[in-house]
Amino acid sequence: MPFSPLIQSGIRGFASAVKQRLAAAISASDRAYLPANMTSKPGMRGVWIPSTDCKVLTSKQRIAGAMDFLADTGFNTVFPVVWNRGLTAYPSQIMREQFGVEIDARYAGRDPLAELVIEAQRVGLKVIPWFEYGFVSSYNLNGGHLLATKPEWAARDRSGNLLKKNNFEWMNSLDPEVQDFLLGLMLEVARNYPVQGVQGDDRIALPCEGGYDRQTIARYRQECGKTPPPNSKEPHWLRWRANIITEFVARLHRELKAINPELLLSMSPSPYEWGLLEYLQDSKTWVDRQLVDMLHPQFYRRDFHSYKQMVDRLVGQLFSREQLHCISPGILVANRGSSYCINPELLLQVIACNRDRGIQGEVLFFYEGLQDNGNCLAEVLKNGPYARRSSV
Repeated sequence: MPFSPLIQSGIRGFASAVKQRLAAAISASDRAYLPANMTSKPGMRGVWIPSTDCKVLTSKQRIAGAMDFLADTGFNTVFPVVWNRGLTAYPSQIMREQFGVEIDARYAGRDPLAELVIEAQRVGLKVIPWFEYGFVSSYNLNGGHLLATKPEWAARDRSGNLLKKNNFEWMNSLDPEVQDFLLGLMLEVARNYPVQGVQGDDRIALPCEGGYDRQTIARYRQECGKTPPPNSKEPHWLRWRANIITEFVARLHRELKAINPELLLSMSPSPYEWGLLEYLQDSKTWVDRQLVDMLHPQFYRRDFHSYKQMVDRLVGQLFSREQLHCISPGILVANRGSSYCINPELLLQVIACNRDRGIQGEVLFFYEGLQDNGNCLAEVLKNGPYARRSSV
């Protein structure tokens, strides 16, 4: 039942008062504790645009409105999803030829990526398409249409079952043919659209429980002279598989630069070294070997102490001061599954923590959270740390 005009007016008044209060707080007392370089140095101001719990990609009008909103708020880079649920958000020749499905049916007759690039360019935003699902084939669909068509691409656990972790079903990311497929999709976008780069997610990986398919077992025997151990975290076996993922990242970086040296490879892995032990993501080696241009570790913590611990470890133990220029952590601002939305004070705290530790940017997950509570978070950013426009 719609609210009465009187109640609607009261709601609008309350939202306006909250935004004014926060803006005033930022412009006055809060600015005193923010580092001096909080708004003075350029850095990554990014945001992910998914297709789950987010309507941006559903129409050209919504795309245009979102780009206006983000540019006005002070963002400089958008990461729109182009690969999830085994489908693309752009017309893909590779998908049409291999699976007979050119684009996600939700976007039939359109090219959301092309539409977004045009609108982003109009307002000065950089675009780095986000391959969210990486080597994942499906979510709770027993492999989905990808593995129904190519069952030989399935990753296997030590019992020989389709590899499934946290309800995601996986392709075998150690298989050269599977690697060629995903590489092809990412390079297809890099070649065909005027974007600034491409991004791999925490699923440019393989759950540590995988690698027990016949092909990988035979390869391990040939290269190492022994059978994979039943303990999926046995150090040599884990490192051997992680190295294969690392070499895929190296190849992706090399072939991306062959298209255009200015194109950027962005990766958003799970935090090191949990990501290595659980998903074979050796993100420290990726940075040490300069295989990535941008790294956005997913520091999705919901309290300041936990976030600061991760940043302190990253700066104090994992990377040198010189390496920090490529690192912009991922910050969780909303999770619809748990109805979570970061409070404005915590968002300011974690951004201030980044700057204080020499990290000049961040990427926020995800777009819709910025518009909760009458654009509350967007107003906080616009009137605070993002008050000065920044270009990466």
